[in-house]
Amino acid sequence: MPPDTPAAEVKERLKNLKAEHEELMGLKGQWEAREKAELEVSQWQALYKSEDWLGCWIGLGIIAVAILYFSLTGLSYKAPAFRWTTAGEFQSHITAMAPVVDQLVKQAGDKGETGLQEQAQALQKAIAAKDRKAVGAAAKKLEAAAKTAKDKDLKAKAGMVGKDFSAQAGRLPDKVLAADNIKYSLYILVAYLFIGVIGMALMGQPVGFFITGFPFVFLISWVSLFLAGNYTIHEYGLEYVLFCLILGLLVSNTVGTPRWMMPAVRTEFYIKAGLVILGARVLFGVIMKAGALGMVQALAVVGVVWYACWWLCKKLGIDDDFAAMLSSSVSICGVSAAIATAGAVKGDPKKLSYVTSIVLMCAVPMMVLMPLISKAVGMPDAVAGAWLGGTLDTSGSVVAAGALISDLAMKVGVTVKMSQNVLIGVAAFILSVVWTLKGAKEGEQASLWEIWYRFPKFVLGFLASSLLFSFVLSEPVIKAIGKPVQSLEVWFFALAFTSIGLETRFMDLAALGGGRPAVAFLAAQGFNVFWTLLLAYLLFGGILFPSPVF
Repeated sequence: MPPDTPAAEVKERLKNLKAEHEELMGLKGQWEAREKAELEVSQWQALYKSEDWLGCWIGLGIIAVAILYFSLTGLSYKAPAFRWTTAGEFQSHITAMAPVVDQLVKQAGDKGETGLQEQAQALQKAIAAKDRKAVGAAAKKLEAAAKTAKDKDLKAKAGMVGKDFSAQAGRLPDKVLAADNIKYSLYILVAYLFIGVIGMALMGQPVGFFITGFPFVFLISWVSLFLAGNYTIHEYGLEYVLFCLILGLLVSNTVGTPRWMMPAVRTEFYIKAGLVILGARVLFGVIMKAGALGMVQALAVVGVVWYACWWLCKKLGIDDDFAAMLSSSVSICGVSAAIATAGAVKGDPKKLSYVTSIVLMCAVPMMVLMPLISKAVGMPDAVAGAWLGGTLDTSGSVVAAGALISDLAMKVGVTVKMSQNVLIGVAAFILSVVWTLKGAKEGEQASLWEIWYRFPKFVLGFLASSLLFSFVLSEPVIKAIGKPVQSLEVWFFALAFTSIGLETRFMDLAALGGGRPAVAFLAAQGFNVFWTLLLAYLLFGGILFPSPVF
């Protein structure tokens, strides 16, 4: 208003402004109350309409059905088999293992285990005759004889040898392609199609196109599992997820993924259910075998490597959401952590696909080279296992790489990896809080509803299944349903990684950040390798503490 405006007019203007302000504040209060009510309603609807909650119900539902089925029948379901060994691979294997059998014959004789010695000699003859069927039969008898052996070490060794030869002899390629095995695969197809149809219907997605496209996604996943089941490929530690990604990328970057298939390409839907089931393998009792050392390493790796990757991303000008996904993937457990982080920060799906692709591509050379390096430098097995568990980004790759070193390395590696997996929920909660605080306007308080909204709900299912298998279920139930449930988890992950490949185009990835995110990830992974190796020596090498006994 002009400086010479009369005082009465000024007072009237102020009175009107005050009234308008009060009216606006009243409207704001009404709007906030309505928004809160709508959010509360939407959160109730999310219980059966969102991918996060559906992942919980599907994963926990599958576990519940497995428990109920076993409780009523005492049986577990028959999973399709994918391990196969060609005739040439079998002959190479038994030739390499023949000295172990020779040694077993001598040790059994020296210790007076005549029954065991006779069965080991029978296995020797079958190996010399190169008769696969005879080798399998002799191996089973050796395994049975091992159970009656008095010497503890000899009992364990003979049992292991018998089990190995028997398994390899029975892994005929024809069995994987047999009618019964295909039938079990079709059961999985029908069951997962049924689950998917229900999920799509609840989320309001096109059910018809999902039904049309799902069999093709399933077929690619099946072929990937078949390829990964080969003896040589398995020995090199190449996992099915890699083949799922490669075959999916081959389709999407050559002929292109058809539009009618895309409604069945549901990466997060599949992987969230799989992660809930994965919780059944994260047993707190197993983690505690390493005492506090596994968790100390996990916290040190996650904290330091996460910040290092974040710092590097910011130096390279990468946005916060992208930086958070990259940092979580490289520091915690690869794809699983990236998806949990994407849920917490509401990240771009294209950026999530980028992260998952680079994680898997980086994991392959690490999985092969790290065991070779550990053997070449004479690294203690426990240290090597802790190194693998802290750097490799999937539990399967840790098992495969650890087995190339020793049983101890594999056990330590899996324990450390499980310790890091536990931190998925912690990281998701922290990021939900931080991103909520970031989104709050100046002078406003962060909403607890917003934190809850951002928190990835499938993490609750992951924790629930972990607690159930750790503290509630009995040992017989866990032994009976553990492997069948794990095989169902594998199918969810296979479908998820196939979907990642089918929806990822190299041209789109190249356009994201101009290569800077890849530089940040690879540099952070390099730092992770050296930092984790130092921690592994300090914690598991007997330097600061006695090495844990497994």
